[in-house]
Amino acid sequence: MPLRELASILEIDQSTLSKIERNERKAGKELIEKISDVFNIKEKELRINFMSDIVAYELMNEEHSIDILKVAEEKLEYLKAKRKKRK
Repeated sequence: MPLRELASILEIDQSTLSKIERNERKAGKELIEKISDVFNIKEKELRINFMSDIVAYELMNEEHSIDILKVAEEKLEYLKAKRKKRK
C-alpha cells in the first residue's frame, strides 16, 4: 500500500507517517489502534513491537544496554506495585 494511501486512511499527513516509519516520531495510542484495524493486527502485538523498537533504537549504542534493560524492568515492577498500592 502506498504511503499516501495509508496516510489518507489514517487521516494523518504523509510526512508524519513517513517520520513514524523511520522512527523519527512516535505514534500515539489512537494511531496504533487505527493501524491495527487497517492491517488486522492485534493492537497489543503492534504496541509491543512499536515500543520495543523505541527502546532498542535508544539503547543501540549503549555499552551496557542489557544491564540497563534489567534495571529498567526492576524499576517498572516497583513503580507498578507502588501505583497499585495507591489505588
